[in-house]
Amino acid sequence: MTAYTVQMPTSESLVRRHPVLSFFALTFSISWAAALCLAMPSLLRGEAIPKFTGLTMFPLMILGPSVTGLLLTRVVDGRRGQRELFSAMGRGFAARWYAALLIPPAAILTVLFTMEAVVSPVYRPNVFAAGILFGVPAGLLEEIGWMGYAFPKMSAKWGALAASVLLGLLWGLWHVPAMDFLGTSTPHGSYWLAYSLAFTAAMTPMRVVIAWMFVNTRSVLLAQLMHASSTGFLVMLSPAGVTAGQEVLWYFVYAGLLWLVVGGIVLRSGTGLMRENGAV
Repeated sequence: MTAYTVQMPTSESLVRRHPVLSFFALTFSISWAAALCLAMPSLLRGEAIPKFTGLTMFPLMILGPSVTGLLLTRVVDGRRGQRELFSAMGRGFAARWYAALLIPPAAILTVLFTMEAVVSPVYRPNVFAAGILFGVPAGLLEEIGWMGYAFPKMSAKWGALAASVLLGLLWGLWHVPAMDFLGTSTPHGSYWLAYSLAFTAAMTPMRVVIAWMFVNTRSVLLAQLMHASSTGFLVMLSPAGVTAGQEVLWYFVYAGLLWLVVGGIVLRSGTGLMRENGAV
């Protein structure tokens, strides 16, 4: 009679077998648990979550993708992968890529100035200069996970365009706990779902643009700067006097313009998002 020993898979082996799924499971768990801990006292009292509490959710939530990205890089890719990640976070890029960092403010201003002229003066862009600083921690920390860890593994399996669209949708979903405290008109009340859809509709093509920049430079640093530009200029330029419904409308228009930008990128670079002359 032969004895067989059944070995149960360890948590590390499961992570290695499912590196992308593990990343999103852990990222969402950390970020959403942090948000829930902040909101719990208000929820237990049956009160609305205070705006300050909502605003403080986000700094804690960004620990999810950053900590998970660093941890799983060490577990899945080892010391070599860790060195490559840190190298990509410091990797320079050709000067012409700095111009791409102007895509978010250019698109936002195009939408708002057009809507101000055609729809209503309420869409006049705001000039909240300090708002640009809001993008810095989001860009620097989140992209460690999104582009430093998750995207390379997703694109190897599904291709750059499909991976970036899927990542963009998940990126939008990740914001859900803090969604009512994003934008100008907060809370969004009955427009919460519509705003969530509009926000995700805009962030998904922005993720494709970030992926296009990363694919061609292999620079996590450039992805971090682009994320900071996107978030910072949204905070800086978003019109101050809009209602929730008006905010939903301009976010959907902004999303449409960003999808046109993505269309131009795909027409020129293909679904691999790679320029014809290779990475630069």
